[in-house]
Amino acid sequence: MIKQQNVKLGFALAMLTAVMWGIVPIAMKYALVVIDPLTLAWSRLGLSAIGITIWLAYKKQFPNFAIFKKRRRFILLMVAGFGLLGNFALFASAVQYLSATTAQVIGQMGIVVFMISSAFVFKEKLRPTQIIGIAVLLIGLVLFFNKNFADLFTNMSSYAIGVWLGLLASVSWACYALGQKALLRKLRAEQLLWLIYLICTIFLWPFASPSKIAKADATQLFAIIFCGLNTIIAYGALVMAMERWQAAQVSAITTLTPLFALIFSDLFALIWPEKFAMQYLNILGYIGAISVVAGAMFATIGHQIWHPRKGWLINRRKEEK
Repeated sequence: MIKQQNVKLGFALAMLTAVMWGIVPIAMKYALVVIDPLTLAWSRLGLSAIGITIWLAYKKQFPNFAIFKKRRRFILLMVAGFGLLGNFALFASAVQYLSATTAQVIGQMGIVVFMISSAFVFKEKLRPTQIIGIAVLLIGLVLFFNKNFADLFTNMSSYAIGVWLGLLASVSWACYALGQKALLRKLRAEQLLWLIYLICTIFLWPFASPSKIAKADATQLFAIIFCGLNTIIAYGALVMAMERWQAAQVSAITTLTPLFALIFSDLFALIWPEKFAMQYLNILGYIGAISVVAGAMFATIGHQIWHPRKGWLINRRKEEK
C-alpha cells in the first residue's frame, strides 16, 4: 500500500511536471526569436542528455547494452528515439506559429493517439471511460478552435500550419510512448531516457546551428538554457512521481498542462507586455480548453471514479468506509 506521505510527494512532483510543461512553450517562443526550431530541439535534448549522464554516473546505473542484441528491442529503441526527436522538432516548429496555450491544447491529442494505438499494438481493450474521455477531448478541440476551425482545412495560413505541425508532434509523441512502454519492462525510466536523448542529440546535430546561440542576448540565452533544464526537471519529476504514486493519477495531473500554459501566458503578458502576447479566447474557446483537459483526465482516471454498470465508484467507497 502506498504511504500517505508518498502520495503527497507524488502529487507535488506530478504538479511540478505539469507546471514545467506549461511554462516551457512560453520560454521556447522567446528563444525562437534568435534560433531555429531544430537548434532549439537539439539544445534541449543535448542539455538533458548531459544532465542524465551525470546522474547515471553518480548512481553507477548505466544500462546494459547487451539487451539490445535482440533485434526487436533495438527497433523499439529507434521508434522511441525518433518518436521523441520528431516530437521535439515538430513541437518547436509549431510554437513558432502558435501561442503556448494552443500548442499545449493540441499536445493533448498525443494521449488520444497513444490510447487508440495501444489498443492495436498491445491488444488492450479501450474502456468505456477512455472512449467517453476521448470524445469529450475531441469536442473540446472543436470548441477551442471555433473561430478558426474551417480555416484549418481551407486556408493554409501560418496558424493552420502551426496546428498541423502540433498534431504531427502529438502523433510522433505517441510513437515514442509506445516504444517506451514496451522497453520499460527491461530498463529503468532514466536509463531509457538517457539512451533516447543521446539518439536524438546525435541525429539532430547535423541539422542544428549552434553558432546562432552565440547571437542570443542574456534573456534569450536564459530562455534557451531554461528549456533544456526544464526537460530534465519535468521528466525527472515525472519519473519520481510514478515511483511514489499510481501512474494513472500522475498522468491525470499532467493533463492540467494546457491550463498552466494559459495562466502563465497571461501572467507573463501582464508583467512584460513588450515581450509576451496575451492569449485571447472567446467563451467557447475557454470551454473548449477546459473540455480538452477534462476529457484527457477522464480518459486517464475515469475507470477509477465511474463504471458503466456500477455507476459512480466514489460514492461506493464512501459507503464502504
